[in-house]
Amino acid sequence: MTELDFAKKIHEAGGAAYLVGGAVRDKFRGVEAHDKDYCVTGVDEKIFVAAFPKAAKFGKSFPVYAVEIDGKFCEVAFARTEKKIGAGYRGFEISFSPSVTIEQDLFRRDTTINAMAIEILSGKLVDPFGGREDVLNKKIRAVSKHFTDDPVRALRAARQAAQFDFEICAETIAAMKLCGAELAHEPTERIFDELETALKTDRPSIFFRSLARAELLEIIFPEIYQLRGKIQPTHFHPEGDAYEHTLKIVDEVAAVNPKPMVRFSALMHDIGKGTTPPEMLPHHYKHEKRGLEVLEQMNRRMTLPNEWKKSAAFVIREHMRAPRLNKPGKIVELLMKLNGLKLGVKDFCDIIRADNHGLPPYLERAREIIDELLKIGGKDAPPELKGAEVGKWIFAARTRRLVEIYSEE
Repeated sequence: MTELDFAKKIHEAGGAAYLVGGAVRDKFRGVEAHDKDYCVTGVDEKIFVAAFPKAAKFGKSFPVYAVEIDGKFCEVAFARTEKKIGAGYRGFEISFSPSVTIEQDLFRRDTTINAMAIEILSGKLVDPFGGREDVLNKKIRAVSKHFTDDPVRALRAARQAAQFDFEICAETIAAMKLCGAELAHEPTERIFDELETALKTDRPSIFFRSLARAELLEIIFPEIYQLRGKIQPTHFHPEGDAYEHTLKIVDEVAAVNPKPMVRFSALMHDIGKGTTPPEMLPHHYKHEKRGLEVLEQMNRRMTLPNEWKKSAAFVIREHMRAPRLNKPGKIVELLMKLNGLKLGVKDFCDIIRADNHGLPPYLERAREIIDELLKIGGKDAPPELKGAEVGKWIFAARTRRLVEIYSEE
């Protein structure tokens, strides 16, 4: 079924079908939308189901249907209104009926760039809040005073700024500030979802800078906030304090590596500097050890995916040591640990290169060296060796092979 066929069926049922959300926004941004979402008005749910008997229903608070349109399953929702009656994202009274207009549905949305619709049959743009102009002017603006009804919208606004490199309007920053008290009590799963999405953007630093402007960074990500004002030796870090350095590194890694887990590890690499005692500044002795403690603290507050935590811990532990290793045994030890992580060789090297302005020779060839070392295993050990002795033999043999590799150059 084509989009036009879908719209005609809705029209025949007495309603109207609209393209909504990101697809409309992306049309005016001049980019192709990855997904299309639809909203229908003037149609009773029973009539809709009769017209689309194969549509799969999901959603608890309000019905949303998956309908195959142009070869893809797309979300189709009924126009609805929301009324704040309690705290948090569950504190809404939701109403949907054939009488709800598209304008009423758009009014409940977060920012103007997401509050537009295109009627499919006529091609008419419905833009009651100036979303098209805000897209063209690269502005993030709240639709209404109801922006603060769901506090996570503050994070979404910051994420949209990073996603599209748009500027958040001053009045919307003011609205974001009002979300702080409720945000502190939001489920951490919602916070993490926005963090992960922000880390997928081209410049994740904009997300954190936007939260700082809205005085929310200390509430949502106190570990990152603590990096502010933690000065560093200017010879090594002319960009400024540990906060500026961290945001610079995460953007540089984002430019070469698309994985949010890797970008998170880059974000965490110097996180221990936020706990450096003032009298120690501008030095940050043992910040790797303190960084592991901060990561654990963050994990207790916001349960991180296990692989994210393991990868970040490895980077925190090794980012200072890795560029300076010169003893073959230590190099072998690090490379074998790295090989056992989901954090890949390239991933680790992308972070070290950004932080250290380059790579030591063994990391430049890390994948090649690891592959060569892995050719040596327990099957090669002398048969009289048992248990832990086999492991010691493998390590020694791999160390000798590393020395040979360097001597072959």
